[in-house]
Amino acid sequence: MGAGVVVEDGFVYEEETHLTVFKTSVFFAGDGFTVYNCKGELLLRVDSYGTDTGELVLMNASGRCLLTVRRKVQTESASAVGRVPGREKRGPKTHLSVRRSSIIGRSSVTVEVLGNPTEEYQIEGSFGQRCCTIFNAGKECVAQITRKVDASAHVVLGKDVFSLFLKPGFDGAFAMGLVLVLDQIDGDDYVSDAVDVEPTAQDLRM
Repeated sequence: MGAGVVVEDGFVYEEETHLTVFKTSVFFAGDGFTVYNCKGELLLRVDSYGTDTGELVLMNASGRCLLTVRRKVQTESASAVGRVPGREKRGPKTHLSVRRSSIIGRSSVTVEVLGNPTEEYQIEGSFGQRCCTIFNAGKECVAQITRKVDASAHVVLGKDVFSLFLKPGFDGAFAMGLVLVLDQIDGDDYVSDAVDVEPTAQDLRM
């Protein structure tokens, strides 16, 4: 299985990895996310810093920015922005195209890496219900989002706590970028949605 888009090497694992995601915020309640590994160690966090711009920043545990997701105003096209691999920081950017189609109770989201026709992701299921699967262009499952189960009490937790399963080689930071895109467009009535995703620490690599 190919590695796909890599935002941060440190979040690419050789074995299938289970992360726990909390929809919360270290600054403003209900305004971001925190991500933990199976040992309960903080790996990633997301915050908007209480602004009204719709901008979300994905950071590692120490607060270093990895990428930024910006919600665009209503538009008929969808795009997300990242740097072209191997180019200078101020060079041309490559775009991720995000489009969605809805089917009663479920939705399908397609994420294309423009300029690389072989790099595409299909997200099937319902993010609102925390039940969806991310497939690469080869129709291989690279990540899954599911409801979190408290094993000790055998209870399904609320939607603000969910599991993110990563297949070997799929970047967890990029997966969280996709989670942020899904969260931004969840519940909207638009067939197409526009979200900017821009790496802030290093270039996107494929």
